[in-house]
Amino acid sequence: MSEPELAHAGLNLGDTGELTKDQAENAIFGFWIFLMSDAVIFALLFATYGTMIASTVGGPTPASEFKLLPAFVETLLLLTSSATFGRATLAMKYDEPRRVLFGWLGATLGLGLVFLALEANDFVTMLAHGAYPMRSGFLSSFFALVGLHGLHVAVACFWLVVMVGQVCAYGLDARVRINLLRLGLFWHLLDIVWIAIFSVVYLQGNIG
Repeated sequence: MSEPELAHAGLNLGDTGELTKDQAENAIFGFWIFLMSDAVIFALLFATYGTMIASTVGGPTPASEFKLLPAFVETLLLLTSSATFGRATLAMKYDEPRRVLFGWLGATLGLGLVFLALEANDFVTMLAHGAYPMRSGFLSSFFALVGLHGLHVAVACFWLVVMVGQVCAYGLDARVRINLLRLGLFWHLLDIVWIAIFSVVYLQGNIG
């Protein structure tokens, strides 16, 4: 009986002989550990924000600074980017033409960059209103939480460009497929964290 084909989470890694099944599983498992440590950092920042939300010391408040519509648009952009990345994953799994894979990855990158541009505009607007991080505990915790998420999205966008380069240079061998899978896990985690930010920070700030 032939050895089973390398696979993980529905991805066809191909019978390349480059990686054993154990090596592929270890590569993914190690990245899951990194993601969980990253999630702990965000959880601590959420807890800090929750304790600092009322510490405005007479300065800008959530209700005065948070605009729900831009935050909702940013949420739609990230959710759509998860869908386009998922479609890129399917293109890789079913060995569709490379231009299809690049098209979906390009759409994901475009959505991520637009998200970053809108978020940067939000920050600039807040700073123009005097809502800078050192103004209060509330603003310090807000910029730490939302700013760190934005930094993660910027890193993910850069990583996506690197992955396009790897596909061009090496093709869709097992190692490249695993790297794309890890990027996908990272991207989807950022979307989940943003949903929490939208709910806890922006919705709560406007309701309050």
